[in-house]
Amino acid sequence: MAALGKIRQKGIILICIIGFGLFAFIAEEAFRSCESTQNDQRQQVGEVLGEKINVNDFQKLVDEYTEVIKMQQGTENLSEDQLNQVKDMVWNTYVQSKLVEKEAKELGLTVTDEELQNILKEGTNPMLLQTPFVNQQTGRFDASALQKFLADYKANKAAGNAQVQEQYDKIYKYWSFIEKTLRQQTLAQKYQSLLAHCFLSNPVEAKMAFKEENEENNIQLAAFPYSDIADSKVKITESDLKEKYDELKPRFKQSVESRDIKFVDFQVNASNADRAALNKEFAGYQKTLSTVTDPTEVVRKSASLIPYLGAPAPKEFFPQDIASMLDSISAGTTSTVKYNAGDNTLNIVKLLAKVSLPDSVQYRMIQVGGADVNAAKKTADSVYTALKGGADFEALSKKYGQTGEKIWATSQQLVGMLAQSASADNKAIVNAIQNGEVNSLNNVALTQGNIILQVLDRKGFKENFTAAVIKKTVDFSQETYRSAYNKFSSFVSANQSAESIVKNAAKSGYKVQELKDVTTSSHYIANIHSTRDALKWLFDAKEGEVSPMYECGNNDHLLVVVLDKIHAKGYRGLEDPQVKEMVKAEVLRDKKAEMIMAKLNGVKSIAAAKAKGAKISSVDQVTFAAPVFISATGASEPALSGAVYATANGKFASHPVKGNAGVYLFQVVSKKMRPVKFDEKAQEQKCRQKAMQYAGNFMQELYLNADVVDNRYLFF
Repeated sequence: MAALGKIRQKGIILICIIGFGLFAFIAEEAFRSCESTQNDQRQQVGEVLGEKINVNDFQKLVDEYTEVIKMQQGTENLSEDQLNQVKDMVWNTYVQSKLVEKEAKELGLTVTDEELQNILKEGTNPMLLQTPFVNQQTGRFDASALQKFLADYKANKAAGNAQVQEQYDKIYKYWSFIEKTLRQQTLAQKYQSLLAHCFLSNPVEAKMAFKEENEENNIQLAAFPYSDIADSKVKITESDLKEKYDELKPRFKQSVESRDIKFVDFQVNASNADRAALNKEFAGYQKTLSTVTDPTEVVRKSASLIPYLGAPAPKEFFPQDIASMLDSISAGTTSTVKYNAGDNTLNIVKLLAKVSLPDSVQYRMIQVGGADVNAAKKTADSVYTALKGGADFEALSKKYGQTGEKIWATSQQLVGMLAQSASADNKAIVNAIQNGEVNSLNNVALTQGNIILQVLDRKGFKENFTAAVIKKTVDFSQETYRSAYNKFSSFVSANQSAESIVKNAAKSGYKVQELKDVTTSSHYIANIHSTRDALKWLFDAKEGEVSPMYECGNNDHLLVVVLDKIHAKGYRGLEDPQVKEMVKAEVLRDKKAEMIMAKLNGVKSIAAAKAKGAKISSVDQVTFAAPVFISATGASEPALSGAVYATANGKFASHPVKGNAGVYLFQVVSKKMRPVKFDEKAQEQKCRQKAMQYAGNFMQELYLNADVVDNRYLFF
C-alpha cells in the first residue's frame, strides 16, 4: 500500500515521463519514416505524370541502349559525349513513351502482335535494316532469318553451350530492344495519325493552297527601314513596356527552372619548358623508329595514343592527320616529328607496308576445344579432314554446339578486334579472314584450341597500311599544374563574394564569363567536362553564393562559379533584363512604325513614297506561301507577302504594311500563275502532309502538361 501511495504521489511526474517516452518513440518512427522518404527521393532520377523514375531502373535502360549503340557501331567503348547522347536519348524516349501510352490508353489505342508481325513481314521499317537479319542479296529485312536465330538461341540455351551463348545473348538483347522500340514507335505513329485526321483537307482548300503556292507577284517596293530612325529619337515609358509585356507574356513562360551564372575557368596548358622536354623526347623516338625492324616495344614504351597492331589496317582506322600522311610516304620510311594543332599532339609515323585487302569478308567457322592443346588439335584435324571430304559445314557445326552461320565482317571491325587486343590469337584469326582464299578451309591453331575457318566471299578491295604511330598530347607537367593550381586556389580563397570575384579577376589574370539559363538537363557547365559536382552545387545554391574551386575538364581546368540569378518555373517578369530587352525592342519597333506610318498619310504612289525617303526596288516572285526576303532591310517579311497576295494586279497598296524590319508600300506590277498543272488529289495529299506536320508538334504540348521533373544531373 505504501508503494502504491508513493506511485500516486509521483503520478504527475510518471505521466510526464511516460508521455515523453511515447513522444520520443513516435518522433523516432517519424524520423525514420522521413529519412526513408528522403533516401527514396535521393534515388529518383525524375518524374513523369506523377510517376517517379528510380535511378537503378533508368540505368538499366541506359545500359540496354548503350549495348545497342556498341553493336551498331562495332565498338566496345563509347566516349563521354556519346554516353551523354545515349542518356539524353533514353530519357527523351522514356518520357515520350509514357506520354503517348497515357493518351493511347485513354483512346483505346494498342499495337497487337499481329500488327508487329505484319511490320516484320513487310521488312521496310528503317530500324529492321539495322539488325543482323538483313538479306545481303536483297538488302531487305529477312523475317525467316530472325525466326531461325530465335530457334537456334532457344536450342543453344537449352543445350547449355556457354562458349557461344554470350554472343547469342548479345544479339537476342539487341533484337529485344528493336522489338520494344518498334512497338513504341508504331503506337506513337498511330496516335499522330489519329491527330492528323482531325485536320481535314478538301478540294476547296487544295485549290486555295495551289494558288497560294503558285501565284507569283512582281512588285515595285518602297521600303522604310526602322534602322533609319535613331533609337535616341524614340521615347519609351515604363507604361509602354508594361503594356507590351502583358501582350507578349506567353512568350516568356518557361517550363523548367533555370539559373544564370558567372564563372572563372582557367585551362592549364603546357609551358615552354614542357614543350621543349617533349620535343627532345620525340627526337629520340624518331631516331629509334627509323632503325628498328619491329616497332612494337618502341610504340608501347612511348605510351602512344594509337596502338601498334602489327597488321594491315584501312586508312579509316587512323586519325585524319595520320591518314593524310600515309599516301605520301613509302614503305620503310619514318616521318619527321609533326605538330597537329587540331588535337594538340606531336606525331611520328613509320610505314612498314602497304597491301590491298577486301573491305568486307563473309566467312564461317567452327571453334574446336579439348582437354588440352594436343587433344584440340587432333579433333580439329579430324573436322578439317571431314570438311575437305565434303561434310556439311552447318551439320558439323551443330555437332559441336555451334551454328556455323555465315558472317559478314568489315575491315574496320576486324581491325577493331585487334585494337582491343593485338594478341597472337587475334592476329591469327584476322589474318585468316583477311587473306583466306574464297571457299578454302583454314585450320587456325590458337593458344587454347583451334578454329576451322572458311572464307565464302570478299568484296571491295582497297589499300591497307601496316604503320607504327607515336602520337602524344603536348601536355603540361605536374610542376606546371601545381603552379597554376596554387595561384587559382589563392585567388578563390581571397575572393569569397561575387562582387570581389568580378572586381579582382582581371587583376589576377583571369576572365569572368557569363552563362544564361542553365537547366538540370545540362551535362556540363560551359561545355567543360567533369563538372557534375559543380552542377549539383549550382542547383542547391542560393543567389549570390560562390562555389568551391573545382578541378575538372580532362584534369586540365580550374573552375569557380557564382550563382547570379534563379529563374523559377513559370512566367519571367519584366524586371528580368533579358525579358526587358526583348520587350523594349518590340516597343521600339512599334513606335518607329507609328512614326513612319504617320508621315505616309496620303501617299498613293511609288514616286510619292520615294519623295518621303523610301528605298525603291523591284521584287519578283512574291507568293503567299513563303515570306518574301527584302534586301533593303535584310529581313523576311510574312506580312508583306500576305498584303501583296491580297492586292489586285496594277493596284497600289491600300495602306502601309508594318513588317519585322521596316514599313512598306508597294505597287503590284503583275500577277501570273506558274506553268504548273493543278492536280486536285496530289494537292489534297500535300495539305494532309502539312496537317501531319502540325500534328507532330503534339509532344511538346503533352510534355508541358505532364509536370516532368529531370534530376539526372544528380546521378549522371
